[in-house]
Amino acid sequence: MSENATPHGRPMLPGGAPVRIEGNRKQALETSRNRLLVAGAVFALAFLGIGIRLVDLGLVEHRAATRVAHAPAETATPTKAPVRRADIVDRNGVLLATSLPIASLYADPAEILDAEEAADKLSKTLPGLGRAEVLQKLRGGGRFVWLRRNLSPADQHAVNRLGLPGLAFRAGEQRVYPQGRLVSHVVGLTDIDGRGIAGIERYFEKSLTADAGEPSGRVTLSLDIRLQNILYQELAAAKRTFRAISAAGLVLDAHSGEVMALVSLPDYDPNAPEDALGDPGFNRVTKGVYEMGSTFKLFTAAMALDSGKVKLAGGYDASKPIRVARFTINDYHGKNRWLSVPEILIHSSNIGAAMMAMDVGGQTQQKYLERLGILRQASVELPEVGVPLIPATWRDINTMTISYGHGIAVSPLQLGAAATALVNGGIARAPTLLRQDGPRRDGERVFSADTSRKMRGLMRLVVQRGTGKNAQADGYDVGGKTGTAEKIVGGRYKKGALVSSFLGAFPMRDPRFVVLAVLDEPKGNKQTMNYATGGWVAAPVVGNVVRRIAPVLGLPPAGDAVTRLARLRAHRDETAETPTGPRKTDGGRARLRGQRVAVN
Repeated sequence: MSENATPHGRPMLPGGAPVRIEGNRKQALETSRNRLLVAGAVFALAFLGIGIRLVDLGLVEHRAATRVAHAPAETATPTKAPVRRADIVDRNGVLLATSLPIASLYADPAEILDAEEAADKLSKTLPGLGRAEVLQKLRGGGRFVWLRRNLSPADQHAVNRLGLPGLAFRAGEQRVYPQGRLVSHVVGLTDIDGRGIAGIERYFEKSLTADAGEPSGRVTLSLDIRLQNILYQELAAAKRTFRAISAAGLVLDAHSGEVMALVSLPDYDPNAPEDALGDPGFNRVTKGVYEMGSTFKLFTAAMALDSGKVKLAGGYDASKPIRVARFTINDYHGKNRWLSVPEILIHSSNIGAAMMAMDVGGQTQQKYLERLGILRQASVELPEVGVPLIPATWRDINTMTISYGHGIAVSPLQLGAAATALVNGGIARAPTLLRQDGPRRDGERVFSADTSRKMRGLMRLVVQRGTGKNAQADGYDVGGKTGTAEKIVGGRYKKGALVSSFLGAFPMRDPRFVVLAVLDEPKGNKQTMNYATGGWVAAPVVGNVVRRIAPVLGLPPAGDAVTRLARLRAHRDETAETPTGPRKTDGGRARLRGQRVAVN
């Protein structure tokens, strides 16, 4: 035992006084109390965390049940409702494009409790949604992933019933095209996010998504869906009959420049955007450029008459081919004699047109073509506009070949728009796809009114007595010009590969409309005696279109056709069946059928 300790082992101060330990005991008690407080705080924080998590899970479950459409986290898409895209309608208010409300499904991976379960249920509920793809998205980082865009109401309801946390919907809209492929190359289409990527949808992107524009909140086009449908049917039938690789056409108002119908085949359904890839998405009317052949002879004759280089009664010796350097200009079916100006168009003489152009001169020819809009891109409300191919240097040989539509490539829209100046009194106006509510005051005078009057007469003669006879439409004095040109393939003209066209107008006594039909590489058949030229394959298209659209436009047949139609109606009434049978014999009905063919 220590000498400084009590018998019980307690320490003692010198002199035998025991040592006091109250300070040490207080310190120990304080330490224990602190430890208890820390432990209590830890337990409190733990219970608080559990409580917060339980509340959070409750909120998650509530969101899963109610499916509030919002976008979580900073990486998500904006929560603001999308701006409704304006409608597109035809000139009569027929709906061409509109937007319908839809919902798109997204997920917040951080809120997904069981990714495996969610992927299983979603892949079974939404056809085409792959389990592996969904699982990868749900296990990825971030707070926002799209799972399926543009759900139908039935699909949205089915997903709601799953009751999965971490899923929600975002309200949006889907672009719908009620007329389908009928107006695809004009109206265009939008991408999955509703942004215009082609046609009117792209050109008027700002107007369609902003408050600016028409008070009605829509874009009104110049198209008439009735005419569009007729042109579409006739071009599709011709493309099929003559096994052409493509077809194109348009109907233009000769005075306002409004595009009343525009068709390019093959086409696509804008409701199925993947169909627009490749060739079907190519607009042959505005984007494609072609050598348009003898339709250019109309412009050559007009500039020659307008500049005073030749009179209507004048003409040229077309008995021999023209040789320039290594080139020889021939006539397809030459008359081998002197031809008057009307005969040059009626018989479509390349030799006569070349001589006429040389009298006009290359510089003057260029000035006329420039003012007609031939030498520059067409000014129209579409992003798909082709660039014409013109000579880098305008030599005499260019002047000659361009006179009959070779050595220059333009779009069908350019050709049709330039033709309006031939028949409307001589004023060239840029074509437009927007409805004009009044007469247009713009435009440039290219030809005199007298020249326009003469050209109307010449165009009528081509249909009455020339290569355009197949464009006849009883009761409607159609005028125009055929065009046939070999295609350039690989830098060289390909024999037998033709671009065949007919450029027409009606009624020639007071032209209201220009109609153009173009077939790419048509093949002749027995009906055409194996010819595939413009007069055989394209002219009938224009004649059929005129015959069908004229009554729609309120243009009744004139002249003897009215009488024939009246007689036909009377004959039909006489041969109508009665309760006791027909009033006339089968022979009478056979004659009736023949008369129907005659007036159609």
